[in-house]
Amino acid sequence: MTTPRLTKPTIGVLEVLLAATDDDPAWGLKICAEADLGSGTVYPILERLADRGWVTAWAETDPHPGRPPRRYYQLTGTGRLQATEALHARSGRRQRFLGLAGGHA
Repeated sequence: MTTPRLTKPTIGVLEVLLAATDDDPAWGLKICAEADLGSGTVYPILERLADRGWVTAWAETDPHPGRPPRRYYQLTGTGRLQATEALHARSGRRQRFLGLAGGHA
C-alpha cells in the first residue's frame, strides 16, 4: 500500500477523517466544508484513498426528507495508522526544513 501525495488538499481531507468518530462520521459535504475544499477536489481524493485501502464508504440507510442519502467515509484501521504516520513524518520533515532554512537567514 503506497502513501498518497500529501498535498495540502489531501492533508485537509485526512485531518477531517482523523477527527471523525463513530458517533459523528464524516460525509462528503461535511468533509468539503471542514477542509474548505470543493467537491471536485474532495471526491477524487476520497476515491484515491479508497483505492489504497485507507478509506471505506457506505450509504446512509435512514431516509431523510428533503435531501438525498449521505455517503459516509471512514479511515480503515490501516488507513488511520498510515495517515497518522505519514502526517507525522511530513511534519518532522517540515520542521527540519524550516529549522535549516531559518539558520541561513
